[in-house]
Amino acid sequence: MSARLILVHKQPVSARTRFLRYEHGVIAPEPLPALSQVLEEDELAGSAVVLEHPAMLINRVTEGLGLAASDLKLENEFRAFVDTPGGVVPIYLARIVTIDPPFTVADKLGARFIDITEARDLGPAELDLLRRAYLCVME
Repeated sequence: MSARLILVHKQPVSARTRFLRYEHGVIAPEPLPALSQVLEEDELAGSAVVLEHPAMLINRVTEGLGLAASDLKLENEFRAFVDTPGGVVPIYLARIVTIDPPFTVADKLGARFIDITEARDLGPAELDLLRRAYLCVME
């Protein structure tokens, strides 16, 4: 299974934090399968997880968004693992470093930027990942 990414924008002046939400949820470039569950680190002990280098993932996602790779910065403090029917999937967090969120890019994709409070209807795995991402960004 290939790695996934959560995209966040934190406005540098106001610190307003918003996540890019696609029609399927907040995970890019493709949604997590049904029945996915976020794993705790101790649940990974002894398992062999092959990790894709996040730079390759960033390149794929920025190409799909029509952004420059320099518009995204990987948050090195964040990494989560999700157990899916197809195997363990690593999840990374990338910050969009433009002054304002790229609203036109989101519109072209049928996506939008949301506050964390607008994510209540997401599944349990995505909500848990968003909570962890939010804590990482706010620290």
